[in-house]
Amino acid sequence: MDRFLSMQAFSKVVEAGSFVRGAEKLGMSTTSVSRLIAELEEHLGTRLLQRTTRRLHLTDAGHRFIERATQLLTDLQEAEAEVGSATTTPRGRLRISVPLTFAVRHLAELFPRYRKKYPEVELEVHATDRRVDLIEEGFDLALRLSLEVPPTYVARPLTVVRLVVCAAPDYLERHGTPRTPQDLAEHNCLTLPSGGFEGRWPLEGADGVVTVRVRGDFRADSGDLLRSAALAAQGIILLPTFIVGDDLARGDLVPLLPKWRPPHTDAMIIYPTRRFVSAKVHTFTEFMQQEFAGAPPWDRWMDGQPRRAKRQ
Repeated sequence: MDRFLSMQAFSKVVEAGSFVRGAEKLGMSTTSVSRLIAELEEHLGTRLLQRTTRRLHLTDAGHRFIERATQLLTDLQEAEAEVGSATTTPRGRLRISVPLTFAVRHLAELFPRYRKKYPEVELEVHATDRRVDLIEEGFDLALRLSLEVPPTYVARPLTVVRLVVCAAPDYLERHGTPRTPQDLAEHNCLTLPSGGFEGRWPLEGADGVVTVRVRGDFRADSGDLLRSAALAAQGIILLPTFIVGDDLARGDLVPLLPKWRPPHTDAMIIYPTRRFVSAKVHTFTEFMQQEFAGAPPWDRWMDGQPRRAKRQ
């Protein structure tokens, strides 16, 4: 027995006052509606309707049941309407994970603009460099700086993230400028203690990739701390241009080894593969893709490109 359909049939018959009109509202035959209600009464073990030749009467059990059935059907309709509208109208909490430094530098001003455009969305932002498990930890999406995408996730690209080897002019005046990757071994290289580039810097040139062992007297798990040390002429760094791009544009830092390129990565939005994507995930992804369209503003030092005008 289809209990939901039987409840619908019972509700419509009571509302219409007859089996015929109730069946018409449901688009079913009177026989089918009568059978559904009979099956419901048999399932409940009690009579819900007293049938006469002129009208229908609810039994005591019928009165009690119609109240509950009507509430259940109303709740279901409201739930369907809410979920259905959520696929077109963004609303509710959007829980996202973003990299700490990238978020502070390049996302902080975008979050208020997104909320101004979609005021019914509540943003909950977790800024961390820890790679969270979206499904296990209940996140709707994450912004990742990576070329790797979990096989069960959807990835939407935002922009390329380049790395650069650079140093302050004062450091280079005192210690000389490296001309080849191998020269880095003779310099004080400021490094991350983890993340893939600790003690080894891969560089790609005309003859392929060379991995150079580097060492130095300062390590930090923060790109901003390494940047500050480099600006203080403490050594050479390998960092994303979204951290040091403005310093390179001003000449406070100088790019090194122009014939050799560190590996790049991508900034992307990822979310679990689903048949239906909520409007809040869709609109946030689309908004970010529009904001990051074109060349990244922090790479303007590479070709003299002016900073992208900010949207209002």
